[in-house]
Amino acid sequence: MSIGVGNYITRIGLGTPSTSYVMVVDTGSSLTWLQCSPCRVSCHEQVGSIFKPSSSSTYRSVSCSEPECDGLQSATLNPSACTTSNVCIYQASYGDSSFSVGYLARDTLVLGDAGRVLPNLVFGCGQDNEGLFGRSAGLIGLARNRISLLSQLATKLGNVFSYCLPTMASTGYVTIGSYPPARYVYTPLVSNSLDGSLYFVRLTGITVRGKGLPVASSAYTSMPTIVDSGTVISRLPSDVYSALSKSVVAALRGHARAPAYSILDTCYRGSANGLPVPEVDMVFQGGAALRLPARNVMIDVDSSTTCLAFAPTDRVVIIGNRQQQTFRVAYDVGRSRIGFATGGCG
Repeated sequence: MSIGVGNYITRIGLGTPSTSYVMVVDTGSSLTWLQCSPCRVSCHEQVGSIFKPSSSSTYRSVSCSEPECDGLQSATLNPSACTTSNVCIYQASYGDSSFSVGYLARDTLVLGDAGRVLPNLVFGCGQDNEGLFGRSAGLIGLARNRISLLSQLATKLGNVFSYCLPTMASTGYVTIGSYPPARYVYTPLVSNSLDGSLYFVRLTGITVRGKGLPVASSAYTSMPTIVDSGTVISRLPSDVYSALSKSVVAALRGHARAPAYSILDTCYRGSANGLPVPEVDMVFQGGAALRLPARNVMIDVDSSTTCLAFAPTDRVVIIGNRQQQTFRVAYDVGRSRIGFATGGCG
């Protein structure tokens, strides 16, 4: 299903009786929220009907005196507020300036084909939802804050989740709970004062056709690195990105260049599959690696243009979803590690 946004989606059931909603999967945020009726300020067009609290017999508002309301500051990096009737108000904002504002609530969650019922999920009931959410109903927050979906389900299902982000021609999955650990190669999660809920790892190198980029090893650790399913294009330190771009350009010498596209400045005429794109390896502490074929290195931005699917940053290195596509990725939070494996959903 296409919802008009470059992120990955799944379905959850919410309420009693349960209704299914299409949600963006986001490991870079903690609060799960979806659009709610009546939409008091702004709601975007979504697939299916908007959640209607008055139609669910198990819906409950979260009051301002409850600990979940107090915890919103750490979960969203924005302070909570309170209505005159003592209902907790959340504000979730994102790096692309998208945001959702609404009421904190509880209701019954239904997960998966088996229809597992999990009562009292804390989530945001969005009344003002603006930005790049496509036609999704909202976001599933899978970061490590105690209000995230993962943390709320950890005691029942385990503090681990895994997924495979598919291509347009395949089908992926997201699973909370048990997974086959022997299948993966791991890199440890590392702590960072920037935000304790995000999944920080240590990127140690990048190779193109097996050859390391001509940058100092310290260039990779000059800023923190996160793994984020909710960001499409990976971000690299500027000098690392420049070296990667030059290596790819050298490998594609003789092929027609195309103008830059938004933040993507290394572009070519044609498609990723039609060019001899070099294999790129992203290597992490502990030996885990993402060995990227052409479809993970480039991104077709229209029918006649493909671009290097990386961009420079001076803030935080991000391993985005384009590079994770078709790999099995396991977030074993209980053991403080992330695992990668091939053969996921290609």
